[in-house]
Amino acid sequence: MPQARWWNAVIASSRPRTWEQLTASGGSGTSRGRTSARLTATESVVHRPASDRIHCRGMASGPPGSKVLTEDNVFTNLRKMEYAVRGPLLLRALEIEKELQKGAKKPFKEVIKANVGDAHAMGQQPITFLRQVLTLTVSPNLLNDPSYPEDAKERARTILCQCKGGSVGSYSESAGIEVIRKHAAQYIQDRDGIPSDYHNIILSNGASDGIKSFLKLFNEKVDGKPSGVMIPIPQYPLYSATLAEFGLAQIGYYLNEENKWALDISELDRALSESRRICNPRVLVVINPGNPTGQVLTRTNIEDIIRFAYKNHLFLLADEVYQDNVYDKDSAFHSFKKVMTEMGEPYCKMELASFMSVSKGYMGECGIRGGYGEFVNMDPKVMAILLKSISAMLCPTVLGQVVMDVVVNPPKPNEPSYQLFEKEKQHTLCSLAERSQLVVDTLNSIPGFKVNPAMGAMYVFPRIELPKKAIAAAEKEGQQPDVFYAFKLLESTGICVIPGSGFGQRPGTYHFRTTILPQKEKMKMMLESLKQFHIRFLEEYK
Repeated sequence: MPQARWWNAVIASSRPRTWEQLTASGGSGTSRGRTSARLTATESVVHRPASDRIHCRGMASGPPGSKVLTEDNVFTNLRKMEYAVRGPLLLRALEIEKELQKGAKKPFKEVIKANVGDAHAMGQQPITFLRQVLTLTVSPNLLNDPSYPEDAKERARTILCQCKGGSVGSYSESAGIEVIRKHAAQYIQDRDGIPSDYHNIILSNGASDGIKSFLKLFNEKVDGKPSGVMIPIPQYPLYSATLAEFGLAQIGYYLNEENKWALDISELDRALSESRRICNPRVLVVINPGNPTGQVLTRTNIEDIIRFAYKNHLFLLADEVYQDNVYDKDSAFHSFKKVMTEMGEPYCKMELASFMSVSKGYMGECGIRGGYGEFVNMDPKVMAILLKSISAMLCPTVLGQVVMDVVVNPPKPNEPSYQLFEKEKQHTLCSLAERSQLVVDTLNSIPGFKVNPAMGAMYVFPRIELPKKAIAAAEKEGQQPDVFYAFKLLESTGICVIPGSGFGQRPGTYHFRTTILPQKEKMKMMLESLKQFHIRFLEEYK
């Protein structure tokens, strides 16, 4: 982060703070190798007087004809916010695609965007039943078409009956269409064997919007300190970006790479203890299965996390969007709600927000934007405030709600679409598991690579050993070493990955995240290109 921008972060408060400049482990993943600021108790910074603060922020007024909105007076938190998944590497990848279209000569024929979990963009085929229901709700005139199965028609009619004017083009309730919320509650109840109240479920534009709406509730100082949110490192950059936007304090806890990216309670204790001086920790975020690391938490681990959250009075946020993506035969998905409830009192009374999405799993419907959040044991008055807050956005996209309905209300064994639906679902999940193993095995065969098994989700997060000469070259270019490596990889092979610094990593370690989504033959080609590039890279910088 440039010095002036770092000062903007420091002076945003009316009281002195202590800060630490993060190394490559907390950087933004940008080509300029920016660092981001994080509160710590290790280094004091002189508090600037008000006159200096005003000067640093820039003047809001200016002469007629000048820009009203400039980089100096735009909202500070948006300047600080970074989202590595769609950062400079992707922008360069898009430029390269245009260059190839114009006939530019490159050592490759196409760009492979392994930077984002966009399944359909990588060739995954849509689930037939899902698209049939979607089509029937968009074009109700097809409800009389005999080529569509009756169970798809029945679902479409049910949804359309709850749409104003019988059209998905109308607004829904702000929390979502009631029957779909009821189906989501039944889905959760069937999954966990524990009752679910549809009044506690809010549909959203993907899980991301639901998570942001929830975290916004904590954007309030308590006893003069900002609220703190504990997030895993490595983490999905939605969290660091949202915390920066809302001005919430980020409390990073490291996952244990040496133990398959497990979550150690001692590390939670460390992170929490170090944060209390400068913020009020209020939320604990857990991503299970993990993104970008692919770990699947054991039930025992989840129980320990719940006890920790109870002991430290933390609201649990369970990001469970990859719950269908478990590939390891010795692992299983356990929802936080189920475990928390089965632990009995006092844990079953804890506050929990859990999230699901249509973008992942076997669906991969990223662009349709559908998701839900279930809010367990939330204060009714707070729930009313949350509902009021989301009402300002009118409603989540109705088409996303339709797709979510298929996810939570799939064909039953006695219905005509059941066999095809199950066949396509299992084929997709088995193929993802096969590609996950292919990626892990291939990368572990490359000198200098170390990859933990991908137990779930849609990514692997390999650790790479970079030569000292390469690290020095990166510093000379003003880039973090993993960013330097990723740009070299992109320019040489057309493969776009995201550096580990965009997700967070322990200082002195280097990683990148790649998806497992390219189809098998393209995946083999990609991995071979990556292997050959890495061998040449080691030779160049040995």
